[in-house]
Amino acid sequence: MTDRRTTLAGRADDPTMAPVRTLIATRIEAEAPAAVILVALSRVDIVNAAYGRPTGDALIEAVGTVIARIAADTGATLAALGGVEFALGVPGDLAAAHEVAGCLTAALTEPFVVSGIRALVGHRIGLAVTIPGDDTTGLLRKAREALTAAKASDGTTMRIAAAEDVAPLDELAVDLHHAIERGEIDIVFQPQVEIATGRITGVEALARWDHGRLGAIGAETLFAAADRADLGVALSDHIQQLVLSRAAAWGKALGALRVALNLTAADVTRPGFAKLFLARIDASGFPRGRLTIEITETGLIRDLPAVATLLADLRGAGCRVAIDDFGTGYSSLAYLKSLPLDYLKIDKSLTTDIDGSARDRVVVRGVIDIARALGVAVIAEGVETEAQLRLLAADGCDYYQGFLLAGALGETALAALMEKQ
Repeated sequence: MTDRRTTLAGRADDPTMAPVRTLIATRIEAEAPAAVILVALSRVDIVNAAYGRPTGDALIEAVGTVIARIAADTGATLAALGGVEFALGVPGDLAAAHEVAGCLTAALTEPFVVSGIRALVGHRIGLAVTIPGDDTTGLLRKAREALTAAKASDGTTMRIAAAEDVAPLDELAVDLHHAIERGEIDIVFQPQVEIATGRITGVEALARWDHGRLGAIGAETLFAAADRADLGVALSDHIQQLVLSRAAAWGKALGALRVALNLTAADVTRPGFAKLFLARIDASGFPRGRLTIEITETGLIRDLPAVATLLADLRGAGCRVAIDDFGTGYSSLAYLKSLPLDYLKIDKSLTTDIDGSARDRVVVRGVIDIARALGVAVIAEGVETEAQLRLLAADGCDYYQGFLLAGALGETALAALMEKQ
């Protein structure tokens, strides 16, 4: 039977939402920014089935304690909605809400020890921020819709209320168009470390947009907004040119680093893209041999034969090729034998619990063994602990990136980190 608390949880009239509703109403009345974050846990039913309902309840309580600590540390207001959902009211803009959501994700990907067992919980996040004219009920509705979208997606932990809800579509399109023209799109770089030597040998380039009203917007949201505004191609072209020109101008401190650049599914299916892209690289002055092209599995399944031809052309011209986020959605070992690859990037979802789950360790080790047998180097994403790194090293992983060393950095911070090597 469905728990009535879970059915009621998160509705605008849910009495447990009162603290969050009060915060949002107060902020709206003061014309101050506010956000709502809804968190839904998963995998608790697996713990219930394997170890009994008391252990599952203890797990929810442990998670609730962690979320309460994060709320207290960030100044958010918490409401436990019953069942497996929580709501947080954030007294700030999208950037502040992103920070809180990031803390939640970092904490909830760690295993919880309850009743003598180590358990992992899954989670999805729906986030909505106020805009002029919002009321409390409308904001909660947008957060609920975002959470529903996150639950329905493959591999996406968080969804922000749709761009047309955050701002009118025409306004957002104008903002993004002007942002490109004015050079407001920035690039940050996450280091990639060679495990054998401990040295930074490359970086992944990531786009950021510091929107004047909505705060910092990451690449996923940025491209979603661009697609809705029919600016996806223009944005992708702009980011490619920006990354290449910035990297080409690096001095001695950064000049030897390899740079990984993400291509979108739309990029790799554009007619004549290989010729256009190679001309762009050469015009920038950045060496082809130091550029790695990253493409996700979503991009591969759009048109695998055409993508394979494109990647072969780029690799034949001197670039290197990587599959990004391997282990999410449509992973297939067939890609490893049918595509011209140099690197395989193991997704964080596979590396998170390799020090706590024998099954995860076996899967990761198997992927590494197959990749090495095919002459493909392996990069582990999302490495956050020394224990994870030790196991990856023992299993023969070649590189890692993650918060164990650093998140995405500006060039000044990256150069300072390089000087410490």
